[in-house]
Amino acid sequence: MKHVLLLNLHQKYEGFANGNLTKTLLNEAKIFFEARGYEIRETVVDEGYNVAEELEKFKWADLFFVQSPVYWMGLPWLAKKYMDEVFSGGNGSVTFINDGRSRDDKSKKYGSGGLMNGKKYMLSFTYNCPTSEFNNLNGFFEGMSIDQANIALHKTFQFCGVHPLKSYSVHDVYKSDFKIDDALHTLNRTLKENFPE
Repeated sequence: MKHVLLLNLHQKYEGFANGNLTKTLLNEAKIFFEARGYEIRETVVDEGYNVAEELEKFKWADLFFVQSPVYWMGLPWLAKKYMDEVFSGGNGSVTFINDGRSRDDKSKKYGSGGLMNGKKYMLSFTYNCPTSEFNNLNGFFEGMSIDQANIALHKTFQFCGVHPLKSYSVHDVYKSDFKIDDALHTLNRTLKENFPE
């Protein structure tokens, strides 16, 4: 059976960022994976976590589905703390053995010491900014794509040997005309692209 870990990296700010959209998107992903026979485990970082238990989940999972809002151009601080503690906590056992370099073999490169080879991850983000700010040389992100703007998270997984799948993002989430049905439809379309039957 295939194993997926659903990671809810939302951090709540009362009255401003309650996490309902994150939960709705994760629930849609859960329905998708259940329908395809995946066994599912979940983590909600805002509810607290135990590093040893999280490492067992990371060891168990074949796939990591990461759902996060973007606060100030990156992960919420609690999500970054989670990633730092879990990935560092797995040194030598689950996440990585070393940075990949070897004094005896100069062909071994930095970032090749991951222990999670064969596993995959999918990133899904919620943004207040419009899609027009990405892949646009005149936009706020100066031509960067969603993946380029989130390179640190991609490199964290890569350092541990995990393979990326197509990312997903929702934009203009605070606009009065935001349509959740459209967001769920495009999430499902991206999931189907990443996991064709």
